[in-house]
Amino acid sequence: MGLVDLRGKRVLVTGGTTGIGRATIVLLLAHGADVLTFGRHREELDEVLALADGADGSIRGLVADAASQDGIADVFAAVDADLGGIDILVANAALGAQPIHEMSDEAWRYLVDVNFVGCLASARPALLRMIAAGGGHILFVGSIATEIKAVGESVYAATKAGVQAFAETLRKEVAEKGVRVSVVQPGSVSAPMQECSENEKREAVEEARMLEAEQVAQAILFVLTRPAEADVVNLRIEPRIQKSS
Repeated sequence: MGLVDLRGKRVLVTGGTTGIGRATIVLLLAHGADVLTFGRHREELDEVLALADGADGSIRGLVADAASQDGIADVFAAVDADLGGIDILVANAALGAQPIHEMSDEAWRYLVDVNFVGCLASARPALLRMIAAGGGHILFVGSIATEIKAVGESVYAATKAGVQAFAETLRKEVAEKGVRVSVVQPGSVSAPMQECSENEKREAVEEARMLEAEQVAQAILFVLTRPAEADVVNLRIEPRIQKSS
């Protein structure tokens, strides 16, 4: 019952061009995984693809939108063509939000499509491939917003609560098919979705009021490398001084 070796594992990371996704890819490459990722912007994608220089693993990527049905279809066509299948899905793509009365109708609907529908749309084709292959691991990046319900996070918390409920129920449905399902719930993280300045983020990290993306990535790595017989159902990680209102 040793730890799972990530060398040669075929991993799809959604939303891998910034923040937690990017930091997770750095660790996956260092552990020899073969990674496919995507994002909406070519410049950020090219920066991530350059991370493979000198790493043990490999990385491929494409420009796609997690909210688009065609985009997800393109991603899984690349999974089949470039990776030859999938062992691990890290469903990370997400956007921050304002209270629903401060967002346009188009904006809040798009956010739901990215944060919630996009997770289901990625999980289904990954799951079908994993079941056919005899197993795999799906990890969702959730949020403690589902627990603390802070002012200003109504739409965001709703999407992450949906992901949490989906993941915990899905786990029961596919456990006997050899597929593990986990959620990592970060607290406040120094990532692009934060609306504060870079200086404010640095100060918050130094004062233990905000996590670095790399710290969340370490938690993701921990979950992915547990023995195959064990499930980490939910791992909550937050800064020592977490704002909770």
